[in-house]
Amino acid sequence: MLFRDRWILFCATGCNIGKIPVAPGTFGSLIGLLLAWCLSGWPIGWQALFTISFCGISVWIAHKAERLIGAKDPGMIVIDEIAGILIACLGVALTAASAVIIFILFRLFDVFKPFPVGWLDRHLAGGIGIVADDVAAGILAGIVYHAGVGLTAVM
Repeated sequence: MLFRDRWILFCATGCNIGKIPVAPGTFGSLIGLLLAWCLSGWPIGWQALFTISFCGISVWIAHKAERLIGAKDPGMIVIDEIAGILIACLGVALTAASAVIIFILFRLFDVFKPFPVGWLDRHLAGGIGIVADDVAAGILAGIVYHAGVGLTAVM
C-alpha cells in the first residue's frame, strides 16, 4: 500500500481511533470534541473557516478511504463524526457542561437520524454521503444547543 493511501486511512479513521471494535463513531466524536475544545478560543471567523475547510477535506478523505477499504460507509471512517461535532461546537465557548451537552445531542442526532440526517444518509453516496449526514447532525445539535441556551437566558 502506498504511503498516501496509509495516510488517507490514518486521517479517515481519526488517527486510527476508528479501528476500535466497539462504538468507533462515539470515540471519533470524542476526538472531534477535543479538536473543537482547542478551537473554542479562536475568533468565530477563524473557527468557521477551519471547520468549513475541515468538512471539505473530510469529504475527499472519506471518499478515498471508502474506496481503499472497499465497503460502503464503513464504521471505521470517523472523520465524518469529527467534522459533524466541529459544526455542532461552532461558536460555543466550550466548558465541561456545554461539551457534554453538545456531545450527547450530536450522538443522538447521529444515531437516530431524524430528518434531514437520515434522508442524507440514505440518498447520498461516496464521500459526500459519508460526511453530509454528520454535518446535518452537527447543525441540528448546534441549533438545539443554542436554542436551549437562549431559552435559559430568558427564564
